[in-house]
Amino acid sequence: QVLLVESGGGLAQAGGSLKLSCAVSGPTLNIYRVAWFRQAAGKERELIATINWTTGSTYYVDSVKGRFTISFRSAERTVYLQMDSLKPEDTAIYYCASSPIATMNPGSYNFWGQGSQVTVSS
Repeated sequence: QVLLVESGGGLAQAGGSLKLSCAVSGPTLNIYRVAWFRQAAGKERELIATINWTTGSTYYVDSVKGRFTISFRSAERTVYLQMDSLKPEDTAIYYCASSPIATMNPGSYNFWGQGSQVTVSS
């Protein structure tokens, strides 16, 4: 099965930057899309960015557009989330996940990373 292993995250001050990595291993033939989600304390899991596995096309939710960048290095089979101009409201656990179809529905993402804590202080 597909295995997603996250790294990065940590603590940053408001206005600072952090970078998350998501290393993808296993059979990737059926991956259509990789996404980053986040879940803040007491809130539902939110999709924030996606990248098409073959075309590289991207999508961002409005709250991170212009501040976050999702990218993919095929040789390393790693998806990145560069987070700039961080805000305290970006504090959450961040997850990468893969889906075999084009979807924004978290329930259709069948493989998930372990989660990385991102904390932004004001």
